[in-house]
Amino acid sequence: MRLSSARPNVWFFTVPKKQANPVDAQVGNRVRIRRMLIGMSQERLGDLLGLTFQQVQKYEKGVNRIGAGRLFEVSRILGVPIDFFYDGVTASLDNKSASPEAAPIMDFVSSGEGLQLSLAFMKIKDSKVRKRVLDLVKSLAEDEAGGS
Repeated sequence: MRLSSARPNVWFFTVPKKQANPVDAQVGNRVRIRRMLIGMSQERLGDLLGLTFQQVQKYEKGVNRIGAGRLFEVSRILGVPIDFFYDGVTASLDNKSASPEAAPIMDFVSSGEGLQLSLAFMKIKDSKVRKRVLDLVKSLAEDEAGGS
């Protein structure tokens, strides 16, 4: 907090923008991943919890902390144990034990497109087709990198 005076004789405090606590962000991200994996919208999760989808968004971004009772309800609705939301918390908070390669992977998997791509790819049973899809994606990435 900082004391500021924009006008003479008027003093006020400037409150810094609220940032997500790393654990709250991790828990929210895991809520988002699980919700998307089962194909549930933020609106539907909000309805089941008696909340607006905007509140669910804030939970998923880690801006608002999910209380213990509410997290219990979320775990029940999403069909996962409570500890699912805390998987990898210590690794992500302890920079020495977290691999720097893991961050972009988690960002990708937790994005809507990344999750959809991963789910679709896992449905391909033929290993030759999977290899061709992988080769295609690599080729597209190389073209993108070379054309920039």
